[in-house]
Amino acid sequence: MDLAVIDPLPMYRHGVIAVLSAAGYQVGIPADPLKWARQSDGGLMLLTLATATDWNLLDRLRQEAPQQRVIAVLSEEAAGLGARAVRAGARSVLPREVTAAALRRTVEATIDGQTVLPAAVAAALTGTETEPIVTADQLAWLRHLAAGMTVAELARLAGYSERAMFRLLQSLYRRLGARTRIEAIVRAQERGWLLPSGPDPV
Repeated sequence: MDLAVIDPLPMYRHGVIAVLSAAGYQVGIPADPLKWARQSDGGLMLLTLATATDWNLLDRLRQEAPQQRVIAVLSEEAAGLGARAVRAGARSVLPREVTAAALRRTVEATIDGQTVLPAAVAAALTGTETEPIVTADQLAWLRHLAAGMTVAELARLAGYSERAMFRLLQSLYRRLGARTRIEAIVRAQERGWLLPSGPDPV
């Protein structure tokens, strides 16, 4: 069984190769992943989805090499991204910080025709994902930030110090499965919360 590892960090790639080679797999880093997928006879690709280019490759694999089995590797545990990867053609989904044992199990299961997903991704795909609880104030903060307000301006408006506002926003971002302000705004936008008549998440 031929395996390919596509990831931007050489140390990460070599770590994955070491784990899977020790398990008896032939693992490589193809210079042209799409060409490798077209020529591979039932191979498996571990593809880290970190940039628009990576997502484009996953889409092209689905179109041009539909027989190719892909394990999507995500650097953040966002259920929506995992669900998006499956809809785009990935067979399984793994967090990037996965253990060696979990990596081997996922590869073995995917080769055997099974799909391995984090529970949150499965819930997102089946429509049973629990919406994060966001208060009316937090919803207003997100709308102000989306409109271009700075944290300092928002702090003055909300009656907090800038440092306290920053901590409150960081907590809100984590609740939304986001690491940055932009990611949080995107999550809120995807849920329709930023529209003037958008649904109330409370």
